[in-house]
Amino acid sequence: MELWQVPLLFSRLPMFPFFDLAHYVASVMALKEQRGAVEVSVRSPVACWFSAMLYCFGGSVLSSLMLAEPPVALLAKSANILLASSVWYLVFYCPQDIFCRCFAFLPLRLLVAGMKEVTRTWKITAGIEHADSHFKDAWLVMVAVGWARGAGGGLISNFEQLVRGVWKPETNELLKMSYPVKVTLVGAVLFTLQHSQYFPIARHNLVFLYTVFLVVSKVTMMLTRSATSPFGPFEAALGHMFFGLQKIPSKVKGEGAASSNGSSVCERSSEQHQDGVKKRQAKKTE
Repeated sequence: MELWQVPLLFSRLPMFPFFDLAHYVASVMALKEQRGAVEVSVRSPVACWFSAMLYCFGGSVLSSLMLAEPPVALLAKSANILLASSVWYLVFYCPQDIFCRCFAFLPLRLLVAGMKEVTRTWKITAGIEHADSHFKDAWLVMVAVGWARGAGGGLISNFEQLVRGVWKPETNELLKMSYPVKVTLVGAVLFTLQHSQYFPIARHNLVFLYTVFLVVSKVTMMLTRSATSPFGPFEAALGHMFFGLQKIPSKVKGEGAASSNGSSVCERSSEQHQDGVKKRQAKKTE
């Protein structure tokens, strides 16, 4: 096998069952780390299972809704549902929590996270091709559906939280996008341009390069325990250039709050002192 054939062979990798299994494991374990998820699993296993399925198949559900297709169509994939349900049961109900302890081993966690990022690329490309079959050459639709298919679990996180009885509108991904949602949007734009022949690169080469970037960045962020997005400097520069976005330093906010609090305290103390003086004077006159 020659070196130039590696991207082509990589683009033909089947996702089921190993890569899909890694995606389910990473998704359900991320659900278990959410506050209150374990309590929900004890109180209502049905709600916990439904939340896990949204974590695993949120992209398919959201993209189906966007294309006016039945979201329950994913239930026809019995093998995938059974595999994801098995992972859900082992993560939440395995005796002595043995399953989660095994995947807490760092090298195994890195392997699972890397394989999950591989599935992200395949979901983006599948969503773009699916959208193109419904709306020919509608590149905005292709970007939106590819983004939804690849990052649907994050985009519908508020609905998933409602299933568990939690309402946090401030966690809306559109208000503050997480890194997976951002990188999926970038990938959806790139693959849409390539699919529309505006980006002069072969599809298998783009798949290989984009997936390598996803895996390397994810593993690096896990090893360094950093939540900082690699797109941060570019976002700040572009936001300042096109929208005039400026960040208010936290120190200034703190000093302003402290000064306002201090002045209010001083004012209240001076007012109390004046009232006390007036009362004493009134008593003397009496």
